[in-house]
Amino acid sequence: MTEHQSTQTMKPATAAKKLGVYLDATPADFRDGTVTRAELNALQADPPQWLRDLRRDGPHPRPVVAAKLGVSIAGLRRGGVTEALTTEQIEALKEERPEWLERERAVQADVRKEAARVKKLHAERAAGTED
Repeated sequence: MTEHQSTQTMKPATAAKKLGVYLDATPADFRDGTVTRAELNALQADPPQWLRDLRRDGPHPRPVVAAKLGVSIAGLRRGGVTEALTTEQIEALKEERPEWLERERAVQADVRKEAARVKKLHAERAAGTED
């Protein structure tokens, strides 16, 4: 007996998020339809030129911008960055090193240190209870 497998589809916004691209910068045929799981897998495995260009040059969505700048998404907002940025704009910000960016990078570094400390503490406690 064979099982019928339904085709999973997703909204273009979900697919764009999974691909790490800014939806408004994608081609109209991508934005206006639905994307199947198979189509998403194909885009990830062999990205078309438009997807490679978007990933390289942008505009990039906030999570990508935040990661490239080494800050949180909330830090972007506190810094006044609310729009998608291109790679060129991100590089310009890195060179300018505005005060808000330096402050948010320091905050992010502190958050990472604390997360590592807590993880280590939990690991030590878990190792101590195994004895």
